[in-house]
Amino acid sequence: MRLGIRFDRALARITWIGHSTVLLELDGVRLLTDPVLRRRVLHLRRVGADAPEIDPVDAVLISHSHYDHLDAASLERLEVARAIAPPTVAMRVRGWVDDVIDVEPGDDVRIGTVTVTATPAEHSRGAVGYLVAGSSRIYFAGDTDLFDGMSELAPGLDVALLPIAGWGPRLPPGHLDAPRAVRALGLLRPRVAIPIHWGTYTRVGLHRDEAAPAHRFAALAADQTPDVEVRVLPVGGSVEVPVEAGVR
Repeated sequence: MRLGIRFDRALARITWIGHSTVLLELDGVRLLTDPVLRRRVLHLRRVGADAPEIDPVDAVLISHSHYDHLDAASLERLEVARAIAPPTVAMRVRGWVDDVIDVEPGDDVRIGTVTVTATPAEHSRGAVGYLVAGSSRIYFAGDTDLFDGMSELAPGLDVALLPIAGWGPRLPPGHLDAPRAVRALGLLRPRVAIPIHWGTYTRVGLHRDEAAPAHRFAALAADQTPDVEVRVLPVGGSVEVPVEAGVR
């Protein structure tokens, strides 16, 4: 399957490629988050569907340098105009992408008709998230735990892309599991929530129910934040958000 460049500009289209890789199509701009596309990355193996082929994107947004979020071989598969990344990551990416913009929390970058703002993240040193704002407002958390100021991060948020699990048998500090991701929903109050960072990569030799975190997240959200619409996507699956509803 190939994800092409034609889409309806009356919609914000969000396609989950797997793990933390998400294609955002908003107001004629195509952005790709944390591209990791290979079947095998070090000791991680991809389970389920292969990553689809992706046509040219205007920019990649990289949250931090961990190998399940930053992969040179995956970047080489893409035709990409520029990369946006925190400074410690930007130094590395400059060898892989010609145009690299380094950002820290609060920095804005204009990409066509949308504004990309780096946001705080409670994870590894230098990690960030991103708020993509145009006719809709989309928050990509990258990897993060709950942090001070999350409730003021993005008033009027349309879509939140939240990590809910990991690839190993346990989830270390600096991450959201399903219950904590639902607590994040209560702070962010998006119209739509899409769980990411689950069910795509697992440690070689580890066998488990990869879909369990998504089912738990959806059930907890329905109980605790019933006003938020949760959309659990398959790899390659998309959701379309009418931009008229996103104008506040």
